[in-house]
Amino acid sequence: MSEPLSISEIFSSIQGEGLLAGRRQIFIRLSGCNLVCRYCDTEHSKSDSCRVELKPGSNVFDQLTQPVELQQIIDIIMDWCIALPGAHHSISLTGGEPLLFAGILADWLPELRQILPVHLETNGTLPVELGRIIEQVDYISMDMKLPSTADCDEDLWDLHRQFLENAHIKNVSVKIVAGDRTPVAEIHRVCSIINSVRPETPLFIQPLTLCDNSCGITAAHLLHLQALAADLLPDVRVIPQMHRLMGVL
Repeated sequence: MSEPLSISEIFSSIQGEGLLAGRRQIFIRLSGCNLVCRYCDTEHSKSDSCRVELKPGSNVFDQLTQPVELQQIIDIIMDWCIALPGAHHSISLTGGEPLLFAGILADWLPELRQILPVHLETNGTLPVELGRIIEQVDYISMDMKLPSTADCDEDLWDLHRQFLENAHIKNVSVKIVAGDRTPVAEIHRVCSIINSVRPETPLFIQPLTLCDNSCGITAAHLLHLQALAADLLPDVRVIPQMHRLMGVL
């Protein structure tokens, strides 16, 4: 019997970031994170209940008692796939940081992957934990945390390099959040890491979204950073947080 998990919410929506932007997914947001980033826009602290959409895409929620059992998740996903056949591309494991629960996910993912492909959204700082589940994921969306925007308390570059070295055997992409304070040196550092591991890895530059939903980077600086990255890597794309622009979860 698989252990249960503390889950913040389960909902159906459009992926608004990275390689699978525009795809509809079933999102499973896990509680807890090992980082505190200044721009984080999600509530991932543990609570006594898990929010679950009553119907996929309805934005009307019920509550499940924590922790949540695997069979409860399977039942929800199967019901939604029956109600909306073909609508969902994949299951997105997000957070927080899902890899904090790699031990439990190692039991969960083979079951979930029988229903839909698995997309892992991660901050890219737990390479050892990734190794425990990498065979059971299909897509990896890896953040590289820039000091200029994330304001993390530690230097994460070496961890990001190790993580990408482990992740590159899968369909992995890298996302960075860039703002007006993002210097050229950070873009060079990101591109250097990608080039040293797998140069064809897609890099997504995501404009910083401020609390009032305005853009935290000027068009001129954003285009300047894109041009620098595109001179060093073959696949560089700029995508804002589309889900916030559309007003969906």
